[in-house]
Amino acid sequence: MTDPVLDLRREGPVATLRLNRPDKHNILAMVEVPAFLDLLETLDADEALRVIVLTGTGEKSFSAGVDLGDVLTRDWNDNPLERLADRIEALKVVTVCALNGSVYGGATDLALACDFRVGVEGMRLVMPPAKLGLVFHESGLRRYVERLGPQVARRLFLAAEQMDAETLLQVGYLDQLVPREALDETVAAFAIHLAGLSPLSLQISKKALNGICRGDLDPAWLKRETVACFATQDAAEGLAAAREKRPPLFKGQ
Repeated sequence: MTDPVLDLRREGPVATLRLNRPDKHNILAMVEVPAFLDLLETLDADEALRVIVLTGTGEKSFSAGVDLGDVLTRDWNDNPLERLADRIEALKVVTVCALNGSVYGGATDLALACDFRVGVEGMRLVMPPAKLGLVFHESGLRRYVERLGPQVARRLFLAAEQMDAETLLQVGYLDQLVPREALDETVAAFAIHLAGLSPLSLQISKKALNGICRGDLDPAWLKRETVACFATQDAAEGLAAAREKRPPLFKGQ
């Protein structure tokens, strides 16, 4: 991808997507979203990929969200940021958001759409819609209620509460809170751990958990996938490794 706002790095089974506009708090212009979506499609089709890490450049902000120039000038009947967050949530592989700094508005939903979030001490979350006379997009509101609960959503969207890092850990927005100097090492180690697990198990379990949260799980699909897993090479390898007391070598087959 040539646009400087997004940098892609690949190390074995782990891909890192980095928002790269630190001078503007890593804001994302809506005209850039289609290229972002195209890149996600390419990564999601890569059978060798196991984990995607989403992060930002700099020490102040993960992302300030939408470029304010877009807020007043575009037709929001089509919300690219909502489509982007939904696509992140639907990725087959496990996703980790490494929050290198504070997160604002629509960017909070990009992070929440990831499966895990690791934040740095001193960061904060700012949710400004009620202060701007705006309303957050539907799937984002649903995601906050599903993942953090209705009362946390009320604190953010009705009281416009700014949450510090410790509060974000307490309410479940963050899974881990680390010193800034430990962020890269912590996320890298976690990504390697995730990459060593069975990709078939993770993909099916992730889709099932998201379906349960949304209330649209297909029990018949889950039953078929659960039964089919017993006949896979990954299951044979996992059980053999457990018997032999060695790390498994999963192939996603």
